[in-house]
Amino acid sequence: MTKQEASERYQIPLHILNEYERWGLCGVVKEVMGAWQYDDADLDRLSTIMTLHDLGFTVREVETYMRLLLEQPHSERQRLRMLEEKRNAALDEIHFKERQLQRLDFLRRELQKAQSRTGGIEN
Repeated sequence: MTKQEASERYQIPLHILNEYERWGLCGVVKEVMGAWQYDDADLDRLSTIMTLHDLGFTVREVETYMRLLLEQPHSERQRLRMLEEKRNAALDEIHFKERQLQRLDFLRRELQKAQSRTGGIEN
């Protein structure tokens, strides 16, 4: 499958495919008649890359994760640490957003109380 076909069929942005090729992690990807050819293993790796991007990994973090996965067979602990760090960051963000919602709800309640005391008429 060519780069364009992979991009269209699996909704993978071309810049992701370009990154993948640039990292040299393509494994059995072959250049045939001027076009890269992707096999099922490449598509599985690209799925992992897309997932990491969706989780908020930077390009550098994705490359590090994929190099660990493909070049260091016993890197589970390092990759798990990366995933845990990203999870903790997501939880921190969720908790921050929860506090924002609590503050918004407080202000809304205060405004609703004020409106009910004044009959809801505002100028």
